Amino acid sequence: MKELIKTENLSKTYGKDENIVYALKSTNISFYESEIVAITGTSGSGKSTLLHLLGGLDIATSGKVFYNDIDILSLNDDDLSMFRRRNIGFVFQFFNLIPELTAYENIVLSNIIDNRKIDKDAIKNITDILNISDRLTHYPNQISGGQQQRVAIARALANNPNIILCDEPTGNLDKKSSQEVINMLLLLKKEFHKTIIIVTHSIEIANQCDRIVKISDGNIFPNDYSPL
Repeated sequence: MKELIKTENLSKTYGKDENIVYALKSTNISFYESEIVAITGTSGSGKSTLLHLLGGLDIATSGKVFYNDIDILSLNDDDLSMFRRRNIGFVFQFFNLIPELTAYENIVLSNIIDNRKIDKDAIKNITDILNISDRLTHYPNQISGGQQQRVAIARALANNPNIILCDEPTGNLDKKSSQEVINMLLLLKKEFHKTIIIVTHSIEIANQCDRIVKISDGNIFPNDYSPL
């Protein structure tokens, strides 16, 4: 499997001197094409910090994040924003859908912001697979939580990124809806060969992934990160 993402001595701290807090400590880890990886750990362990650094949503204290040969942490704000829009899809716990927009408008919003042509055939394929094609004219408050998360996943896929980063994507859903969302992510990995990284508290969800990365107090373990 081809390495797609890697970190080099990636660290994130808050505060200074005696008040310094290490959210992530000198982390070296790789992720590969077309794998689905769970990042697990207790609250405050550093798993969301790692995800946000991988997505360029946060600034590292030190270290690097490489996508292929590009260190995204060295990019200026404009270039980093463009890189994110074109290469990374994000799925969050609370959906982050715009309530004034329909499901379809939420899905294609990133294309509009990026001034890119909407591939209607691709959007149809995605929404068919996610089983939300009959909800595209609905507003977020008119559909269920599970359907809202599927819309958020479709939005993450709209620009055809290589990587999907999911921060507790089932944390706001009941058990049935949670499993439906994970089933959809597993299907998307199979159908579109995306690299999907999921932060989760759920061992049940983690055990369905190709690989589990555990974080404790900002440290990743064990030392063997070879993909299955």
